[in-house]
Amino acid sequence: MFKTIKNALKTPEIRKKILYTILLLVIFRLGCYITIPMVDIITLKAQENAYQNSVVGMINMISGGAFSRLSIFAMSITPYITSSIVIQLLGMVIPALERLTKEGGEEGRKKIDRYTKLLSILLALIEGLGIYFSYKSYGLFVEDSPLTGFVVVLSLITGTSLLMWIGDKITSKGIGNGISMLIFAGIVSSVPQAITSIAGLVIEDGAFSTLGLIKALLIVFGVLLLVVGVIFVQQAERRIPVQYSKKVVGRRMVGVQNTHIPIKPAMASVLPIIFASSFMTFPAMVIQLFVNDIETKTGFLRVIYNLSIATSSSNVGWTYTIINAIIYLLLIVGFTYFYTYATFNPAEVASNIKQNGGFIPGIRAGRPTADYLSSVLSKVLLFGGLFLAVIAIIPMLAKGIGINTAFGGTSILIIVGVAIELGDQLQSHLVMRHYKGFLEK
Repeated sequence: MFKTIKNALKTPEIRKKILYTILLLVIFRLGCYITIPMVDIITLKAQENAYQNSVVGMINMISGGAFSRLSIFAMSITPYITSSIVIQLLGMVIPALERLTKEGGEEGRKKIDRYTKLLSILLALIEGLGIYFSYKSYGLFVEDSPLTGFVVVLSLITGTSLLMWIGDKITSKGIGNGISMLIFAGIVSSVPQAITSIAGLVIEDGAFSTLGLIKALLIVFGVLLLVVGVIFVQQAERRIPVQYSKKVVGRRMVGVQNTHIPIKPAMASVLPIIFASSFMTFPAMVIQLFVNDIETKTGFLRVIYNLSIATSSSNVGWTYTIINAIIYLLLIVGFTYFYTYATFNPAEVASNIKQNGGFIPGIRAGRPTADYLSSVLSKVLLFGGLFLAVIAIIPMLAKGIGINTAFGGTSILIIVGVAIELGDQLQSHLVMRHYKGFLEK
């Protein structure tokens, strides 16, 4: 990896792309510290700890702390992520969108991108209103008026739109996927704080703590174990061999070709966790919008609220945490199957293999091949879904016993996934430019 980066920096064109990407990421990080207008900074600072265990933990993590500072990038690119997911799901049920996705070519891709961004703006408007009413109940604005609401919501929508533009520019002129790089930068920015938090366990009030040292070592060991596990699962694949019979191509006979179909356990990457997290926290977000001071109330709504925030809060009790963890696990596994089957259709793959004169050794072409692929995919995805669930749930359970991991499994999953993707893209750029040092490796 380090040698790939070194070789990339020696190539002028790639070096320009890297520097361009870094410049845009720096702009993103600077924007995270620009507070939106009409906010009472003193009250915001005093109430900062009130939001640490709320339902906005995932948004705050992705935005690099911009949400807790109520900056112009407070919503980060979460509306765009949600919009992309919605458009993908609609593409499976709306024939016109499905045709546009599969047969539209470059023009179809541009139309899909336009629809995604329009939906992103609409979702940003809804989320911006939710943020305004939620923070309004804490008295964080210098003036309570419609003009204040307009300025706050407009600032949040503008910040999200600017991030979508930055993401597009990174994708087209920089290195890596722009949206992934923004998420990556936001999460990595919390590393110094995580290190400080771990160091604070060892030295408490200026005195050495043996118990704190044990906790710190457990956290470091757990993080390293998670990194190794994520890399293993991200790179792992079940290879299904495929053979193609002899056939005439032009004027010559092409012999038997052996290839394989790679099936990855984490084919859906971190998306099932994001889906499940959004599904779990949605009730609490709605309750917060319509019920003031829900933390001080009792009854059915408070039960639903506690169950919903158990993912990000350690103050709701073990009963809520365990029930939440079980539901969370089932949702992650379910969304893993749902999303993967939406992008990898065994029947379609089997049909393509048959049309090209191929077959899986020992399996008849056609329906038996589709059934075999579906069986293998189900087993592999069960492992992948359970792994993602464990990654997401372990930090939540650790908080319940007083160990704040400061750097959750979801964060590690995103960082490792983006780092692997970035390394692969750098290598592909080097190969395309016939870099001699790389080819000799």
